[in-house]
Amino acid sequence: MSVQLDESNVSEKGNDVNVIQQKVPAKVGFGSKIFEFFLWFPLIIPGLIFIFKKIKADNYFQQLQQKIQKNASQIDNYMEQRVMILQNCAKLLDKAIDLDKTTFENIAKYRSGSFDQKELERSGMASQIEDMSRNINVALENYPDLKAHSTIADAMRQNYQLQLEITAARELYNDTVSEWNRSLFMWPTKQIVAAKNGFTTRIPFSISSEMKEKARSVFF
Repeated sequence: MSVQLDESNVSEKGNDVNVIQQKVPAKVGFGSKIFEFFLWFPLIIPGLIFIFKKIKADNYFQQLQQKIQKNASQIDNYMEQRVMILQNCAKLLDKAIDLDKTTFENIAKYRSGSFDQKELERSGMASQIEDMSRNINVALENYPDLKAHSTIADAMRQNYQLQLEITAARELYNDTVSEWNRSLFMWPTKQIVAAKNGFTTRIPFSISSEMKEKARSVFF
């Protein structure tokens, strides 16, 4: 029997970790149909029991979808609050310094838009909100006297706290997405129900490649 994990294949450069942006559909083969067919023979009871199990699995998926929606909505709510705080902070800074015009434009765009986002759009939007926050922080670094402004300091503390809340909400969302993805391939009951309903895996919340590069940067 061959060894599945071979230490000779270790790369000195290492491998980066990336979220695969692909949805995999739940499918079942002809064997599953045969399995369901023979549940009715020689007795009807096993077939009836399996029907009830499928109903239970369908209810489970429906409830899990609502949970994913709730978790996604929580991320959107926190991001909207963060945009509002950045908007207020940017207005205060603009009275004292010439802040990048694009920062205001981006804030206005996200403030006026709907936060009912799709999975991929949500990750991209979060990355751009991080950029807006970074622009404001850079402005504060260039004008250290403004850090003493109590309103600005309070706004930045709220911004930091919301950043932590968003991180926690992302983890909760990804945990629920992971539960959904695992359940799609739990044969026989859940996988059969998932395939019948045309369910696919969901893409976890991830960050952009640009954000990963910045995370590798030397800050001190």
